Amino acid sequence: MMLGTLGVVACGGAGGAVQVEVLEDEVAQVVPVGGGKAYTVPRTTLPPEAREGDVVRNGRLDAEHGARLAREVAEWRARLAVPVPDGLDLDAGAAESLTAKKEQ
Repeated sequence: MMLGTLGVVACGGAGGAVQVEVLEDEVAQVVPVGGGKAYTVPRTTLPPEAREGDVVRNGRLDAEHGARLAREVAEWRARLAVPVPDGLDLDAGAAESLTAKKEQ
């Protein structure tokens, strides 16, 4: 019975949801959605189709919430992106070593 309770809590039971961070053979690392400390659970407590980045609520995948989180992360990364000025060629000289230039 204790393992069953762990499974419900680990998989977002009791109104909470977790995001799968790392999947390994026997265990998975999950993080409560909305913040909190990551913790490890037996992989068998997650739905068999769960993948890294998925959101699990009440023992089931929450595809809508997972898609919303992915969109939010993409928007956040876009806001942090630094635009490249026109005319700046980032590939020019990529074959040369910067260290070799400094040593000459």
